[in-house]
Amino acid sequence: MTLVLTFVLSYLLGSVPFGVLVTRALGLGDLRAIGSGNIGATNVLRTGNKGAAAATLVLDAGKGAVAVLVARAVAGEQAAMVAGLAAFLGHLFPVWLGFRGGKGVATFLGTMLALAWPAGIAACLTWLAAALAFRFSSLAALVAAASTPLWLWVFGRGDAAWLGVALAALVFVRHHANIRRLIAGTEPRIGKGK
Repeated sequence: MTLVLTFVLSYLLGSVPFGVLVTRALGLGDLRAIGSGNIGATNVLRTGNKGAAAATLVLDAGKGAVAVLVARAVAGEQAAMVAGLAAFLGHLFPVWLGFRGGKGVATFLGTMLALAWPAGIAACLTWLAAALAFRFSSLAALVAAASTPLWLWVFGRGDAAWLGVALAALVFVRHHANIRRLIAGTEPRIGKGK
C-alpha cells in the first residue's frame, strides 16, 4: 500500500507542467503553441526567455529529485525507485494536459541525481560531452540515457539498473521523431533554428 501511495503522489508531482506554468506566468503565451509544442526547457528557450528556460529546467529536474528524496526518507530505497519511475511517467503523460507531456530529459537527469548522484553526474557529463561533440541536443539526450544503466552499475547501484533501462527506453520512445530526423540529416543542431 505504501508503494502504491508513493507511486500515485510521485506521478502527480511529475505531472506538474512547469514549462507551461512558467511561460504562462511570464506572459509568454501557451507553450504548446510555440515551436515544437513540447513542454520542456528546450522549447521554452524558443520563446527567447533564457531565464524561463533555466527555471523550467531546474523545476523539471527538481520534481524527479524531490519525489525520489522524499520517498527514500519516508519509505526506503525501493520506494525511492518507484517514485522516480512514477515522477518520470507523470512528466511524459501528465494528467493535467490530457496525458500529452514532454520528452523527460531534465526529469530523467534529476531523478538519477537523487537516486545515485555519482551515476547522475556521469549521465549529465555524458550529455554535455555528446552535445559538445555532435551539436545535437536530442542525440546527447539519447547517449546520456543509454549510458545511464552502465553508470548505475559502475557506481555500485546495480539494483537500480532496471530503472535506468526503463527510463532510457522511454526517453528513446519519446524521441522517435528526433531519431527519424537524425537519420534523415534534418535534425537541427544546437544554436540553429528548428
